[in-house]
Amino acid sequence: MLKEIGEKAIIASKQINQLDTDKKNNLINDMSEQLIKDSDLILKANKKDLDNANELDLSSSLVDRLTLTRERIEGMSNGLKKIIPLKDPVGEVTKSWTTDDGLNINKVRSPFGVIGIIYEARPNVTSDVSALCIKSGNAVILKGSSYCLDSNSEILNSLQKTLEKNKINKDAIQLIKSKEREDTIKFMKLTECIDLIVPRGGKGLINTLVDNAKVPFILDGDGNVHLYVHDDANPKYIIDIIINSKVQRPGVCNALETLILNKSIYQNMGKEIINELLKNDVELFVDEIITTEFPDLEIANDDHYMTEFHDLKLAIKIVDDLDEAIQHIEKYSSGHTEAIISESNEVANIFSKSIDSSVIFINASTRFTDGEMFGFGAEVGISTQKLHARGPMGLESLTNERYVVEGSGTVRK
Repeated sequence: MLKEIGEKAIIASKQINQLDTDKKNNLINDMSEQLIKDSDLILKANKKDLDNANELDLSSSLVDRLTLTRERIEGMSNGLKKIIPLKDPVGEVTKSWTTDDGLNINKVRSPFGVIGIIYEARPNVTSDVSALCIKSGNAVILKGSSYCLDSNSEILNSLQKTLEKNKINKDAIQLIKSKEREDTIKFMKLTECIDLIVPRGGKGLINTLVDNAKVPFILDGDGNVHLYVHDDANPKYIIDIIINSKVQRPGVCNALETLILNKSIYQNMGKEIINELLKNDVELFVDEIITTEFPDLEIANDDHYMTEFHDLKLAIKIVDDLDEAIQHIEKYSSGHTEAIISESNEVANIFSKSIDSSVIFINASTRFTDGEMFGFGAEVGISTQKLHARGPMGLESLTNERYVVEGSGTVRK
């Protein structure tokens, strides 16, 4: 079954690879409109998944990711429309030169071919990554969570309906509907059909991929996100950035998980910061120093500092200086996103050069680690590794570069 899906994807990828930009953009626009037309069907399917989620006792953050509303479907539709004006990377010549032998060498962006996406909970990923793969000239095979199968299947129906209407092979977008873990592992080993796998999920998925995959993959790792508030931070926006980073959507990978406060900041406005977090129902695990003024709070330990909570929970560390903050982040970071609030360019520069994470923010919320916020229209994932892509992955990350060399009867001497 899996091999058959893969073989169909290879055939479809040959057609997708040949589509010009206008055709791809028209296709994505039609997909966007079809999602709205099929809203009732998608919501009905999503209700089945939500009913099953109650029986599975999923966390509140997972249920939030799983839940669709008319507004969220509109957001999915609008997300596809944002991909349309983006530059098509396929065929772009990134570098060109002529050798002494008269060869014209062009370095050209090309699609991978067939992309595999393994993802958890979020049905909006089904439409986002499908459109990104189409625009970048790739076919895509999707493997979503078993508890999201009805939603993903109905969204797939909508997308495939659009492909067929445009006389495009519907196998350019496929979904593995098996709920068996073994099939997911077999998918990771399907080297004869899949060119690249991008996972979007938690530590369990990543570990399974690392242990089992034979297909090349990009690590979309944990978001154990840190924010350090230096002693010269502008008090006007300290609390706004902290609250936005933690509270806006605590269940996503760019939400703040550990807040690091310089001791002078804590002395000046620590009570205000903590009270604001408590007012927003954030459960706190704090540095022992803080418990002298907040004795009811739990003291943070290594487990707290290592955890991506995906919830309204936050660890807080007090440090003496920038070096101690950097050391703490280096010890516990997952390489995803880190941020600093400081008015010093020198301090911000030291911080950004010292921390080896995929995204560094200076005086901004961590919630901006997102392909759409970066102007990519949407994202296929956030890479925490160093090859071939790093950080939010948009269209370019779904292509590679190869050489097209032109001669004129040229032979090597």
